[in-house]
Amino acid sequence: MDYKDYYKVLGVERSASQDEIKKAYRKLAVKYHPDKNPDDKVAEEKFKEISEAYQVLGNADTRKKYDELGANWKQYENSGFSGFGGGGQGFNASGFSDFFDMFFGGQGGAGFDIRDFMGGMGGGRRSTRPAKGSDLNATINMTLLEAYQGSQRMIDLGGNTIKITIKPGVRDGQVLRIKGKGNPGRNGGDNGDLLIKVSITNDHVYQRDGDDLIRNINVDVYTAILGGKITVTTLKGDVNVPIKPQTQNNSTLRLKGMGMPHYDKEGAGALLLKVQLLLPEHFSQKELELIKEAKELKSENLKT
Repeated sequence: MDYKDYYKVLGVERSASQDEIKKAYRKLAVKYHPDKNPDDKVAEEKFKEISEAYQVLGNADTRKKYDELGANWKQYENSGFSGFGGGGQGFNASGFSDFFDMFFGGQGGAGFDIRDFMGGMGGGRRSTRPAKGSDLNATINMTLLEAYQGSQRMIDLGGNTIKITIKPGVRDGQVLRIKGKGNPGRNGGDNGDLLIKVSITNDHVYQRDGDDLIRNINVDVYTAILGGKITVTTLKGDVNVPIKPQTQNNSTLRLKGMGMPHYDKEGAGALLLKVQLLLPEHFSQKELELIKEAKELKSENLKT
């Protein structure tokens, strides 16, 4: 059996980082994906080959063991180890080569122990057990408004595009699992899953605390003193907010049910409005006289 150089398959140096290996695999997977090359047997075999290589090199532990094996391959071959069913068998039922199957036992990059198959020196173990495919990972960026309203996204899985629906109320850092959209299983095993991490960009108006939203609102000093109503723009639309007389600066007004929707259930958080008193830039002479009069009246009341 010939030694398979997985580094050569992916077109990377043996010193390549795990990130470089991942990038090389993704590039080749897109190029040779069966959906992009229908009825092309050469592309299909190439896709299997690069998938096999990534199963080994994409995991630091199995990569280390593979490297150790590579350094001693001739020693094993000369000792009779090469008689594992002959050479050139191609791909077995799992879709990966005999080389992979004998050294990794169909474990999909879970590692191997050389003692497992050196005992008899005449034949190797080949796993035919169903194995679930590995998961795929992706990240999507969203605005706060998209997270509030819910959104749809098109995800490209190496030439196969799927549409996903994101429910309202999703949180930053939340991971969504799409079952069966990962790498294919082996020996009849289930496909892996697609894991999508949500990244919500910072909003210049709102802060989020759980499902509550927080924002500042400007209230003119006259309305704050006398009371009244102001119009506030929210993610749900414009609302009229009552202001109680003698509202203080930095006080908080709570609007129940006006925050972020609860993810995957009924209801919503609250909208918290932090009052910022807004002083007029200019006062008329009459206004200044009235303010002075009010100040004097206040001083007299404090004395009595």
